[in-house]
Amino acid sequence: MAASPGEVTQLLHRLSAGDTGAREQLVALVYDELRRLAGSCMRRERLDHTLQPTALVHEAWLRLVEQREWNLENRAHFFGMAAQLMRRILVDHARAASAEKRGGDKVMVPLENAMAVALDHPAQLLDFHRALERLDQFDQRRARIAEMRFFGGFSIDEIADLNGVAPRTVDRQWRAARAWLSRELSSNLGAVI
Repeated sequence: MAASPGEVTQLLHRLSAGDTGAREQLVALVYDELRRLAGSCMRRERLDHTLQPTALVHEAWLRLVEQREWNLENRAHFFGMAAQLMRRILVDHARAASAEKRGGDKVMVPLENAMAVALDHPAQLLDFHRALERLDQFDQRRARIAEMRFFGGFSIDEIADLNGVAPRTVDRQWRAARAWLSRELSSNLGAVI
């Protein structure tokens, strides 16, 4: 991870204070990491996906800068928000594809492989998105970890580094989130588990 936590945090604080010049410095500092994050998301997508990692980064960045307030506290919060925005973009894309395709049989797939079939079966991505929203209602930490793993493609060590906790803690939280999501989705007959 190229950008140091201190540099990103300082720029986020400057943005919160209204320094718009910090926006360009921030994008220059985090662009490569955002591109890696988008690339990780897109590796799980079909090869003929209409979105490219660069487009995903740019769309996520545009959504970030459209926010009226920069209430991002630190580097971990920033990259968590970026992963969340990329998730929303992919979900929006899946919704649009689902609206075009309506119907189709659901396929059982392991949670880790779900992104690989999300475009072929956009309803499954939407099912996962809804399940993740339900998890977020009662356990935000596990929901963020699942989001960073599933949509962000972050490793356990990267999530631990971003959040300043031990990898064992993240691994334990991820296993619990994955088990909860699997149960939730398997009860939704034929959904992604």
